[in-house]
Amino acid sequence: MQGASAVVTGGGSGLGAATAGALAAAGAKVVVVDIHDANAEAVAARIGGAAVVGDVAEEAPLARAVEAAAALAPLRIAVACAGIAPAARIAGRGGPHDLALFERVIRVNLIGSFNLLRLAAARMTANDALPDGQRGLVVMTASIAAYEGQVGQAAYSASKGGVVGLTLPAARELARFGVRVVTIAPGLFHTPLMESLTPEARESLGRTPLFPNRLGRPEEFAAMVQAIAANPLLNGETIRLDGALRLPPA
Repeated sequence: MQGASAVVTGGGSGLGAATAGALAAAGAKVVVVDIHDANAEAVAARIGGAAVVGDVAEEAPLARAVEAAAALAPLRIAVACAGIAPAARIAGRGGPHDLALFERVIRVNLIGSFNLLRLAAARMTANDALPDGQRGLVVMTASIAAYEGQVGQAAYSASKGGVVGLTLPAARELARFGVRVVTIAPGLFHTPLMESLTPEARESLGRTPLFPNRLGRPEEFAAMVQAIAANPLLNGETIRLDGALRLPPA
């Protein structure tokens, strides 16, 4: 990370904030992207980075973030952490699943990830190669719901399954430039999403992973990003980070 820059979407809270902090501590100049301006600016100020506010599925804010990072130092790492997870049944008591909600989840989680991938990778191809031939790394965030989606997670699971499906073809295409693409599929993590639940619900969920028998910590996600960055053989793969958890149907 020394002498490099990074872009982290969803960097204003949760997994993204932890990742931005870890990359900055390792020496990177980090651009934090978030739709919430106060969150983005607070994290950027704390880690000595820069903030860009905007929707990850729109070209302009992510293009600004990529160019802002490249102006600080060669852009070597981009991490897509922005995501939403509203629950809705396909055919519930209120009628069929709202189509606009499904589209919104796909837009933020899948199109937003691809938006960062395409813009960051295009910039990374212009980097000078490191001694081992690497020019950059893009890490995307899926979910174990991509494999074991639960009732009410149709939109979320579809969006994260799309991220998993995107990983290998992107890695294959970008290999000739020395740009790696790896996805992390987290299990249950203690993020702001969990704060909306009661303490009892959080405790119950925390008992579902086999070992460690608790919710994941954002800093453990950040550590996985750093491990991927450190190991050039990791490419084109989706890594489960879940304490051996397999989600039940509901």
